[in-house]
Amino acid sequence: MNIWLLAVGQRMPRWVDEAYAEYARRFPAQNPLLLKEIRAEARGGGIGADAAMEREAQRIEAALPPGCLRIALDEHGTRHTSASLARALQRWRDDGRDVALLIGGADGLAPRLKAGADGLLRLSDLTLPHGLARVLLAEALYRAHTLLAGHPYHRA
Repeated sequence: MNIWLLAVGQRMPRWVDEAYAEYARRFPAQNPLLLKEIRAEARGGGIGADAAMEREAQRIEAALPPGCLRIALDEHGTRHTSASLARALQRWRDDGRDVALLIGGADGLAPRLKAGADGLLRLSDLTLPHGLARVLLAEALYRAHTLLAGHPYHRA
């Protein structure tokens, strides 16, 4: 099973790329954390938020691995502790399909992407910059993996 992070936005600050890469390299070969950056739709020129989200949704759909389990990040999604995210990760592994976690653009994900997702995940009660959300999600998934593996990283 591959864990895909499909994130709207490219050309992140160096610290985002480095921090994400650090957590991604720690994942085991049988469950790698992989990133697909999705081009954000340019705002302005008469393109409203709904149209921009729809264009981004089309790009996300085109990048989805076939038959994957889709988990959309959304402020109304399921809140997880590290332990409950570990249990969710175990369920995803047991399912056997690739998992794609979707991070939307500046206006979020198109409603139809959220409605068609297999699950919604709330990363934080705070609004986070997209780069920071990417890093935070990578760390949270790595922490969940270490909990399942009995590794001392979590220490709680």
